[in-house]
Amino acid sequence: MTVRVDVLCVGLGPAGARAAWGAATRGLDVLAIDRKPAAGVPVQCAEFVPSLLGAEVAQVARSTRQRIDAMDSYVERAPADRTKPFPGRMIDRAAFDAALVDDAIEAGAQCRFGVSVRAIAVDGVVTLSDGVRVAPRVLVGADGPRSAVGRAIGQVNRSLVETRQVTVPLLAPHDATDIFLSASIPGGYAWLFPKAEVANVGAGVEPTSMHALKDIVARLHARLVAERRVGREILAITGGAIPAGGALVPRGRLGQAAVMLAGDAAGLANPVTGAGIAAAVQSGTLAGEYAAAELEGRRDALADYESELEALFGASLRRALQRREERLRADPCPASLRRAWIAYAEYWMEGAQA
Repeated sequence: MTVRVDVLCVGLGPAGARAAWGAATRGLDVLAIDRKPAAGVPVQCAEFVPSLLGAEVAQVARSTRQRIDAMDSYVERAPADRTKPFPGRMIDRAAFDAALVDDAIEAGAQCRFGVSVRAIAVDGVVTLSDGVRVAPRVLVGADGPRSAVGRAIGQVNRSLVETRQVTVPLLAPHDATDIFLSASIPGGYAWLFPKAEVANVGAGVEPTSMHALKDIVARLHARLVAERRVGREILAITGGAIPAGGALVPRGRLGQAAVMLAGDAAGLANPVTGAGIAAAVQSGTLAGEYAAAELEGRRDALADYESELEALFGASLRRALQRREERLRADPCPASLRRAWIAYAEYWMEGAQA
């Protein structure tokens, strides 16, 4: 038996939950699935969001654990360069994701966890891991950097950054996100993000240097312990991939089914910073809106969705991708590290695509 729905959302992170919510609030029959056992678990990000996101999404305020006022950027062993104001919030990502899913359910979406995609046919019929076949009129891929939905329409994130993060006790209050730039961190950076009584300490690197990732994070942790900023105890460990190749084409068709990609599945994470929560929320919200437009018969709804994403993210993603590629080609000296990081004027100077 094949289940027919208006919209199938694959993935219930911020992008998928917002897409499910947006489509359901417009009266559509929505099924949303996620392979994880529960919303936001395990947490696989550093949990920082810009303060402006809170103006759009009330759940940011409810899941905030600490406000951020500045960014401290360390180039090799030089003293920190402080960027202020740099307003943001450290959120409890699991609580944030769960709240977004609750909103989708309240709007009428059916949300199922512990269910993954087994296959996607050329006619758009999706076979789930429990054997159920789903025939959606609109298929939304919000299933992360290695999206099965994206692969089905030939849109694959081919450039990734691999990350590892530990959560440790924070020994003294801190109001900034700390960024560590070094030639010893190939194609990425390390971080300390304070979250009230704990801190997320981690790093991201090119996949070819993944073998060194554990040691990079351990060395940073040891440094911070020696500086009496954090404790030795490791409270949690996480990690994962982040797309770093820029935006993909976020639309396609499989038979009669319209397909849209959102969040990391669409390559919307910043190739330099790895930031992707805000883009996931915004693109997911638009995906829900344009799913409804598509089913209302609005001409060029999918093309309009792509245009909206381009207007929101295109210029910043192209600039970040250019800076990332420059860094990968250049000698990793302090000057090139600064040019490839958002806190420095060099990042924003001429030579970037606008």
